[in-house]
Amino acid sequence: MDVSRKHGELMGQRIKTLRKSRKWSLAQLSEKSGIPLSTLSKVEHGLLTLNYDRIQQISEAFDVSFSEFLSPETPQESVRAAPTGRISWALRGSGLLVETQKYNYHYLCNDLRVKAMIPIHCQCKAHTLEEFGDLLRHDAEEFVLVVQGRVEIHTEFYEPRVLDVGEGAYIDSRMGHAYLNAGEGEAWIVSVNLNV
Repeated sequence: MDVSRKHGELMGQRIKTLRKSRKWSLAQLSEKSGIPLSTLSKVEHGLLTLNYDRIQQISEAFDVSFSEFLSPETPQESVRAAPTGRISWALRGSGLLVETQKYNYHYLCNDLRVKAMIPIHCQCKAHTLEEFGDLLRHDAEEFVLVVQGRVEIHTEFYEPRVLDVGEGAYIDSRMGHAYLNAGEGEAWIVSVNLNV
């Protein structure tokens, strides 16, 4: 089994576990999250993965933080109200892989259940806005840094801008945005999202 399918199945299992713990039907989750029932069914069966925006909708429907949703299931009593001295390593190849048409997301440090920031190592796959589709929006602020290739940032309010390795941007993620591969080879960014 390939890694992306395994992670897709893990996400589906996580949704199913949270849904069943609340005694919700798929229809109820669809109503609470605004995600079509057919999409949720495919995700629960490991046939489809969700992008950042959709994961955020699911976590809000379950009333858990984004980081809690992505973290492995841990007993609630093991999470302290004001954790201090914590560390999580983002080693090469670690994190939860979620593949979509637009991006390959590697959600890093997902072993920490409660955290303020969501670090993501992300491959930008689309080369044009037509290929990308609708701009993404989510309730966060984010900093992105190009770590490989060239990335063109599109937003709904500003002119597009191409960034090279070592260059970045800080944006209000509620504004529609897209990160496009602006080069010949692969394009990768590190994105740190802070939910607002």
